[in-house]
Amino acid sequence: MATITNLRPVPNGKRRVLVVEDNLDSVHSMTALIRMMGHEVQFAINGFAALDVARKYRPDIVILDLGLPDFRGEHLATQLKYEPGLEQTRIIAISGLPQANLEQCAREAGCAEFYRKPIDPTQLEEILAEPVNSFSTANESKDSAETGHRRGE
Repeated sequence: MATITNLRPVPNGKRRVLVVEDNLDSVHSMTALIRMMGHEVQFAINGFAALDVARKYRPDIVILDLGLPDFRGEHLATQLKYEPGLEQTRIIAISGLPQANLEQCAREAGCAEFYRKPIDPTQLEEILAEPVNSFSTANESKDSAETGHRRGE
């Protein structure tokens, strides 16, 4: 796993990030890293808590573990997208599960990107540095056409 030795200032402003992850070590590590990058962050350790926190916190970005014990991640992503005020929230799916169709399910549920766990800190920094108005799945098609790669590969 790569390390970040010099955290750069947040070029496009501070983000409000919600991390949804049931592994306590992972959620605490990720939230600490996101804070060190200069962003605001909240977390939830299950799907029901995530809905409650998202409704109150109104995150710009949700980093969503697809393998939650109480909620299928793609269903949670869909539900978040239908919440008033969260329609434009960028959802980043992450998973350590081996299923081959997870990325497709995540994208169909409205996730902008998909990454396999553990997510590299440099990738996380790049995700959070993108301008808010560039959040869309259209960027995936552009990236794929220009580089031949999809995000998260």
